[in-house]
Amino acid sequence: MTIDFGSSVRSRLGIEWEIACVDRRSGELAPAAPELLAKLGPAESFPHVTGELLTNTVEIVSAPHHRTRDAVDDLTRLVERVSGFAEPMGVDLLSSGTHPFSQWFQQRVTPDNPRYDTLIDRTRWWGRQMMIWGVHVHVAVEDRRKVFPIIDGLLSYLPHFQALSASSPFWAGETTGYASNRALMFQQLPTAGLPPQFTDWGQYESLVADLKHVGVIEELNELRWDIRPSPKWGTIEVRTFDGIPTAHEIGAIAALTQCLVEHFSRELDAGREVPKMQPWFVRENKWRAARYGMDAIIIQNAAGDERLVTEDLGHLLPALAPIADALDCAGELEHVHDIIRQGASYQRQLKVAAASGGSLKAVVSSLVRELHDGRPG
Repeated sequence: MTIDFGSSVRSRLGIEWEIACVDRRSGELAPAAPELLAKLGPAESFPHVTGELLTNTVEIVSAPHHRTRDAVDDLTRLVERVSGFAEPMGVDLLSSGTHPFSQWFQQRVTPDNPRYDTLIDRTRWWGRQMMIWGVHVHVAVEDRRKVFPIIDGLLSYLPHFQALSASSPFWAGETTGYASNRALMFQQLPTAGLPPQFTDWGQYESLVADLKHVGVIEELNELRWDIRPSPKWGTIEVRTFDGIPTAHEIGAIAALTQCLVEHFSRELDAGREVPKMQPWFVRENKWRAARYGMDAIIIQNAAGDERLVTEDLGHLLPALAPIADALDCAGELEHVHDIIRQGASYQRQLKVAAASGGSLKAVVSSLVRELHDGRPG
């Protein structure tokens, strides 16, 4: 089969932000999304707000932009609009990889959606467990021949993405011991997790044809890989990130993603090969970052050299500075240092819980406050 790759403007980006609705009094998840979406009206153009798998979730989607800050501005404006409707309903908004204490079996699946019905019918218990939220960053690539070499390059930085965005240390009232419990929950779905490492576009087309033939998928978007092509939009979509609590952090992580894609694109333009790692190293790196977050010692390259992820970021960010200048996202890229200094969300959540005698409701309150303020703290 042939899969066309849409025409797109190189390195332009769009961001999707999954946000949970919670009851203001109890802090529990609230099935408020259908009512909120009805108040907002139909999503006919970008930017927009849509529903998701569960009725406790809205997804805020930016328009495509050349500059990270413009995409983040879209998200911020839409959050303010949704909050305006949520306020009189007694509903607050937050974003994290998981909710600290709500139970999955109490959540409602969005009705009258064949895609979600098929997912739940097929995956049953594991599908119903998907009480998780994430952020997806699309970055445009002008030539489909670049897509899989760039994805291979990005897989070497998957633990950096995972550590910086990790925000799911709790699950159903329990402290998991993981920085990102979401990462390991999500990969239980049959078409989620790490992508195969393809050598060319034809291999991807063959895989999709095989999976459609045997009924694993019906549509391309059912391949829910951590990093995947998005042929409709002509982008690479990085889906590694946990739900990110603040616009400030989204800007930082989106800028890092945009700069890395552009960096690898330039390497290919110059005739250089993008370095990649063995699949077993990539898999180990994902686990280490999900388990240890900012304290993960990650594998850097195919030779097996290792370094603390924050130290590796300390070397990476200056190297990307010229690209950030060219993309006009230097300020946002600099904010990655803020996450390193102030702690990723999972670290802040654990700190709030410890300071409040183990109160997970206090953690929810801190997440609500952070989303409202737009900055960690």
